[in-house]
Amino acid sequence: MLYLCIILVLCIVAMLYVFMNYNRIKKMSEGTEDMKELAGIIRDGADTFIKTEFKAIIAVVIVLAVIFSLFVEKTSGLTLMLGALMSSIVCVLGMQSATYANVRTANKARKSLSIGETVKVALCGGSISGLSVQAMGLLGLVLVMLIFKGIDASAQSHGLLVNLPCNPSITRITTYSLGCSIVAMFNRVAGGNYTKAADISADILGKIRHDLPEDDSRVPNTIADFIGDNVNDIAGNCSDLLESFVATIAASLMIAVTVYNSALANSAKGITEATLNATIRYPIVLAGLGLLSCLIGLFYASIKKMSDNPSRELDLATWISAGLTIGLGFFASMIIFARVPLYDTFRLGWVSPWLSSVLGIISGVAIGSITEYYTSTDYKPTRELAKIANEGEAFVITKGDAVGSRSCLLPILVIGIALFLSGKLCGTYGIAVSALGMLAFVGATVSIDAFGPIADNAGGIAESCHLDAKVRVITDKLDAVGNTTAAVGKGFAIGSAAFATVSLIVAYVSNYATVGKEPVLNMASFVVIAGGIIGGAMVEYFSALLTDNTIDAAKLMADEGDRQLSVPGVLEGTVKPDYNKMIAMAANTALRKMLLPSVLALVIPIVGGFLFGVEFVGGMLIGATICAIPRAIFMGNSGGAFDNAKKYIESGAIAGSEKGTPAHKAAVTGDTVGDTRKDVVGVALDIFIKTMSTVANSMAVVFTHITLFR
Repeated sequence: MLYLCIILVLCIVAMLYVFMNYNRIKKMSEGTEDMKELAGIIRDGADTFIKTEFKAIIAVVIVLAVIFSLFVEKTSGLTLMLGALMSSIVCVLGMQSATYANVRTANKARKSLSIGETVKVALCGGSISGLSVQAMGLLGLVLVMLIFKGIDASAQSHGLLVNLPCNPSITRITTYSLGCSIVAMFNRVAGGNYTKAADISADILGKIRHDLPEDDSRVPNTIADFIGDNVNDIAGNCSDLLESFVATIAASLMIAVTVYNSALANSAKGITEATLNATIRYPIVLAGLGLLSCLIGLFYASIKKMSDNPSRELDLATWISAGLTIGLGFFASMIIFARVPLYDTFRLGWVSPWLSSVLGIISGVAIGSITEYYTSTDYKPTRELAKIANEGEAFVITKGDAVGSRSCLLPILVIGIALFLSGKLCGTYGIAVSALGMLAFVGATVSIDAFGPIADNAGGIAESCHLDAKVRVITDKLDAVGNTTAAVGKGFAIGSAAFATVSLIVAYVSNYATVGKEPVLNMASFVVIAGGIIGGAMVEYFSALLTDNTIDAAKLMADEGDRQLSVPGVLEGTVKPDYNKMIAMAANTALRKMLLPSVLALVIPIVGGFLFGVEFVGGMLIGATICAIPRAIFMGNSGGAFDNAKKYIESGAIAGSEKGTPAHKAAVTGDTVGDTRKDVVGVALDIFIKTMSTVANSMAVVFTHITLFR
């Protein structure tokens, strides 16, 4: 247990650094009175939304916790609530820090007129989100293992009311992960609806109906959009990546237990409990070393003198974190595995788990680079999309769709090859470790991703508060970099979700397979095929629900915004619009429409398992995953290309296509289409498949005993 205590101390140190940065941000000046007032509105709106949303989340978590404790495993309800608590803390902390950092970033730009100094403020705010994701996710898992004295591969337990035998160690780990999943699902669905309904309606009013500048404070929807950036791109993203991070560790631990039990049943030569302990220890140690690497990388970025090239500075923090994770992971693998008996599936001995993790890390970097190529204004696809805007809306949408579809192939090839090689190197355990490798430095990736919405908000505050044009030049440059980091972050989130889901599916099949036999899901079985078809269809239905909800809300908000702009004095700038009414409308609509999509991922595998059994659910998971991964990549990358093509035109890069021209309005239409894709559907699909897989793992033992149609 010594290694768990060391990881626990490391998590505490990371959180102390987080709170140090939090206090540092709060002590900075907010700037002018107008800036303070606007920042207060954004902060209060975000706080109100989260508090209201959490009332629904708490109710769902308590109901599920009671059900799991009564019918699955008596302590599993507690671990489910712990997972939800850890995720909620990270959401609140990340969002609070972002709503303090946005105005201080704008003020630093105003006071210093230095890109380098302004970058540091935004990155400091982002690091609070990133490090807390990794530290709190790992902290909760370590607490579960310390409180319940590690993982016992042969232990048996049951629910308080129903006596269905299960392994309590595995159930506690899966329900901890499930608690994180529930918060992530609600945050992504509600937050996505909130921010994109506000964003779309603001664009329609400002850029199409009234020809107003972007982020003009006369448009009340703009302020709701500022709030939405925080509740979705910060709180939603934090819970999303925390859930992926926890899910991959949980899958690694589950597979470690099932592989060990199978080896014992087959009397594998030389395998002892030391082998089990090593395979349990490595994922947790790797995650802890990744956290240490992120601390070093982000600390170095905070003390280094920043240049006027923000992209290079942000990339440096990521590369340091990834490089240290690879190096430290090598020594950890050697120390943990070199002197214990290993499974035959470890083809290259003790180095096999490390190589699997490196494959995951390389995959994460590769997917991020591919996403950047297809979405950044520095490269051909987005520039060509901007140039074709002269031909009108239809050309923009068609070309953007082609960019999104083309962008799917390479990331999926990377994922497929990495999974194949890691499986060959280290068996099913290697697949889970590869997934974890991709997320081992998640603290750095979330920190860089959170930089985007903070910079975006800072630019909006600069525009709304009529700061000097030189300030807006700085914040616009940061916003452009932030758009790219956000697009890369979305690609990373989707890629990590694919890895996490595959490892969870492998763990699910292992959970119900007969001990001693290879876990196999028969893809030729009509039961599995039926589940696969239905799982794929549910992905499409889920996507349609989210899109309809967002567009309906955007229309209501656009109409309300038009009504307010018709009030005498609002367009002239002498009367302020009713921001609070618009903020309340965005929040109420999002919260009202979040329940059905959020609960869907919880209910589908449970209903399928009780009706048709474990193999049907396995088919559903595979069908949903195969459909969701390319669709999520398509949605994210086409949406990112639409967004940046519009910004490329607005930068004046294309002569004759400046703001207000037909080409610009065509690009705005593309951006409006892309908003729902990249920030609502694309980011929610990865949560959808992870939540389904986590629920299935938690309920696998129940499905094996209770099935209506066998």
